[in-house]
Amino acid sequence: MSLPPLPDIFGNYALGDFNEVVSPAPVDWLPQTPGWYFVGAVMLALLLRQVWHWLRSWYRNRYRREAMRRLQALQPDNTLLAEINRLLKLSAMAAFSRAQVASLSGEEWPGFLNALCDVPPFTEVDCELLAVGVYRRERLDPSAADRLVMACQAWVTQHRNRYDD
Repeated sequence: MSLPPLPDIFGNYALGDFNEVVSPAPVDWLPQTPGWYFVGAVMLALLLRQVWHWLRSWYRNRYRREAMRRLQALQPDNTLLAEINRLLKLSAMAAFSRAQVASLSGEEWPGFLNALCDVPPFTEVDCELLAVGVYRRERLDPSAADRLVMACQAWVTQHRNRYDD
């Protein structure tokens, strides 16, 4: 069934001679003046510079991430002190020159490590363990081992390296 046809005069009679309003052209989103291109180029250069600094910092601190991974994987056994000293020495050599780090031993070694942090992470007991504990071949009690590993983790995350400004 279909609807009946509409009459010739349909709707509001007052709008018979009404013309539709033509909408304006859409606003262009691209900047129209050269100044905005300059501002955009400067902002892009600043963004690229920040990304470059972040990537360079991330790459230079990869030794910290590796040291933290290895510290968390350490097992408390008779070789714990030797492994901690070895790991700290490797991390220090990654952050500083070999000539500056490799010859350090005894009391100079933990002193060097503490001097690199604003707040020294190693206590006197920890310093003694790092200096001469390797030669004693003693097994550490679990609380001392945990404290030493936590101090090492604090050193790895907080020390200043040669790249720090």
